[in-house]
Amino acid sequence: MLLLSLVLIPLLGIFLIFTYSSYDLHENTKVLKILGLTVTIVDLIISLIIWLLFDNSSKHFQFVQEHYIIGYYDFYLGIDGLSIYFILLTTFIMPISIISNWKSIDNKIKYFLIIILLLETLLLMIFLVLDILLFYIFFESILAPLFILIGLFGSSARIRASFYFFLYTFLGSLFMLLSIITMQSLIGCTDFNVLSKTNFVYLTQLFMFIGIFIAFAVKTPTIYLNSWLLKAHVESPLSGSIILAAIVLKLSLYGIFRLILPLIPKAFLYYTYIVFLIGILTIIYASLSTLRTIDVKELIAYSSVSHAAVYLAGVFSNTIQGIQGGISLGLAHGFVSSGLFISAGGVLYDRSGTRLITYYRGIAQIMPIFSIFFFILSLGNCGAPLTLNFVGEFLSLYGIFERLPIAGILASSSIVFSAAYTIFMFNRIAFAGSINFKYWLEYLPDLNRREFFMLLVLVLFTIILGIYPSIILDGLNYYSYHLLYSVDFSFR
Repeated sequence: MLLLSLVLIPLLGIFLIFTYSSYDLHENTKVLKILGLTVTIVDLIISLIIWLLFDNSSKHFQFVQEHYIIGYYDFYLGIDGLSIYFILLTTFIMPISIISNWKSIDNKIKYFLIIILLLETLLLMIFLVLDILLFYIFFESILAPLFILIGLFGSSARIRASFYFFLYTFLGSLFMLLSIITMQSLIGCTDFNVLSKTNFVYLTQLFMFIGIFIAFAVKTPTIYLNSWLLKAHVESPLSGSIILAAIVLKLSLYGIFRLILPLIPKAFLYYTYIVFLIGILTIIYASLSTLRTIDVKELIAYSSVSHAAVYLAGVFSNTIQGIQGGISLGLAHGFVSSGLFISAGGVLYDRSGTRLITYYRGIAQIMPIFSIFFFILSLGNCGAPLTLNFVGEFLSLYGIFERLPIAGILASSSIVFSAAYTIFMFNRIAFAGSINFKYWLEYLPDLNRREFFMLLVLVLFTIILGIYPSIILDGLNYYSYHLLYSVDFSFR
């Protein structure tokens, strides 16, 4: 019942929030926020219990639950050595997303909390279901609440951004639906376990790969498919930016391990070099675009695209190091990008009302605590040693280099580029001259308690897992070995 409770508790929270009402508007808002936060924390505790009880030495799905729905159809819930980490990431980020807008959103607070809890439910179902069709249904179902979240609580151009996000991702996923229908028509089943034991014809795999990869390329997003991400990040509320960067962008990473590598492995090998090319072009394009932008939130969004391309190429290296590095970098990016968005959109923007880097200089003089956290997060974004980002980038690039040295060399340019634009961002904001103390001290106070603990938790996880990455890697070892050596890559 543990897996089912992960899903039911947010739904129960939605019901309680929807039915709660008070004549005192201030009290009503405060109680609703506390209720929403409590629900997400309870879900986090349950996910930690599941992680403690999880057996890393087993290759099978664990905590499997079967549930019957309409007619003859039934669905299964379960977790393995991959999904457990994405569940932990989801339940960890959701409380932070609520706390991040604790002061900035008071109007329509019911709708805001219901959307956040509904998103948590749908995201958890993506990682829990053991059926490819249900995976697609929940994969698409997150579009509606995110569309409403950006459209209701975003900034000035929120309507345009929400439509960009919805149409881009929805149209891209239609190609994946065609591939799933093909699998269903050939096998008569959409169960992960059954499909993983099926050896599809080589040409069929090639065509199915195109449909599935287009959907994941939009979600990653890769070069020429990233317009929606920039608009969505810039215009969405802080909680939306955190969820997009930390969890939604990781759905493509998770989908590769669920739909591509075990189900269509021959196509996975055939298209490896094309994916390498796409990844390298995305790294270079996103990095150069990052160097020319002056919007701090847009800079972090471009940085997310560059790092996503690194772990995408790392996974397609088809090596143990590449797979472990891709997952580690995905998790690390979830922590660091969330912290950077909180710094840019939750601290600086809430105080100054601007996202332009040119307006900030010498922040370290009046906000020393913020500057320290911002510096550590910037180091993580650069992939500096003693951070989880370093572990993920090193293993991903090692895997790429092992598979194709020239691709590894070109992909390693991400290290230089990320250091360049991250140092530029931090230097211009924290230093870059003196400021008018009398003016800025009134509008730029240092971190309050809420902001301090949010950034502290994210920084601690980034450093602790960077110093001691075996917490993650030990759990991934058995899964990655089993994944590679149980899949038939032969072209017979």
